[in-house]
Amino acid sequence: MGLGKFVLSWPGLRQVTSGDFFGRGPSVTSPTTQNIGSPRIHEADSVARSVCPYCAVGCGQKVFVKDGKVIQIEGDKDSPISRGRLCPKGSASEQLINAPNRVTTVLYRRPHGTEWEHLDLDTAIDMVTDRFLEARRNHWEDEDDQGRPLNRTMGIAALGGATLDNEENYLIKKLFTAAGAIQIENQARI
Repeated sequence: MGLGKFVLSWPGLRQVTSGDFFGRGPSVTSPTTQNIGSPRIHEADSVARSVCPYCAVGCGQKVFVKDGKVIQIEGDKDSPISRGRLCPKGSASEQLINAPNRVTTVLYRRPHGTEWEHLDLDTAIDMVTDRFLEARRNHWEDEDDQGRPLNRTMGIAALGGATLDNEENYLIKKLFTAAGAIQIENQARI
């Protein structure tokens, strides 16, 4: 190795000559690191763009899929919000999908019951709908005691979670407001 090539390999000189003045890019990355690729993502059949489900920030994610199964989730460098970065929970969201003890069926425990039973999704949705409409009907208030219009129900309340994205929260707010509910809150705001 000649002296000139040796001098140019100094990190400080590479920072100046490459324009990487803060030393966060190619000037401080070794050739070995530059050539490393994640074999999991190279094996993927397809890549879908998504949004991290954990909080209201909305960090972009790339979801790598092989044979119909999620094999890796990484930050999306094209996301203007997160620029490829994810917090520890966002980085571990692949585990949320592929956890071996993840419940993937509807479980129901009857009132005063001691055992869970499996229900099909249509039955569960019908049960929720019936209870929602009954609570709305039983607690509907047309007007107050002075005759002023209320058009509300106090029998329904909504508490959203931080794993819902902005679009889902928007639709939930619209649904519950249209149903007459006024007690609508979200964990991310509390």
